[in-house]
Amino acid sequence: MVTIRCGQIEFNNIEAIIFDKDGTLENSQSYLRELGLRRARLIDAQIPGIGEPLLMAFGIQNNHLDPTGLMAVGSRQENKIAAAAYIAETGRSWFESLAIANHAFTEADQYLPRNSLTSPLFLGSLDVLKLLSEAGLKLGILSAASTKNVHDFVKEHQLSDYIQLMMGVEGTLSKPDPRLFIQACQSLGVAPHATLMVGDSQGDITMAQQGGAAGTIGICWGNSQAAHLQKADIIITQIDQIQLC
Repeated sequence: MVTIRCGQIEFNNIEAIIFDKDGTLENSQSYLRELGLRRARLIDAQIPGIGEPLLMAFGIQNNHLDPTGLMAVGSRQENKIAAAAYIAETGRSWFESLAIANHAFTEADQYLPRNSLTSPLFLGSLDVLKLLSEAGLKLGILSAASTKNVHDFVKEHQLSDYIQLMMGVEGTLSKPDPRLFIQACQSLGVAPHATLMVGDSQGDITMAQQGGAAGTIGICWGNSQAAHLQKADIIITQIDQIQLC
């Protein structure tokens, strides 16, 4: 077991750390903003006038991605359902609305491939993961993205030597459901009370706290006053503030 220190706070008897991906390890803000813009434009091309309301629903305003908005914290399925709901308000059937949203999302994915150039690792992430792994901690990623997306991320950035759990959101469960955190701990073979959660969204913090985590570390790169993370045990502004004692 390991003691982790962040600032003046120490977390004792830690066996594992679970990280969120987008906004925590992966600098994907620009990519997600462009992806949301592309999705909205494709749908607006079929249904003129719907683009701006969609962007607001996605959490994109004035070319800025809201870190608490749907594109930043929601799963692909949640974003697609939200888009379909706006389409349905134009008088189309639900199944037609879903089909339009699905086609736009698929086309946007093809137009904007996700890779290490469009979504690089945050500076220092690799060094910290390596340090924690070498200390004997089990490390995992629990993301609102798909499990395939998490596997692709680990492969793209050559993290497989350090990450033992690659878990995304599939089916009906999504953050902040604490069952996701509990399932992640079970997959790692550790108890929640010996596991830390590191994430950049309120959903990460709530999920872990309700799941019985040893502690929660909110990360908001460059902004320690992030209001949406105030319920975390501590807020850090860069990942190397997670230190071994």
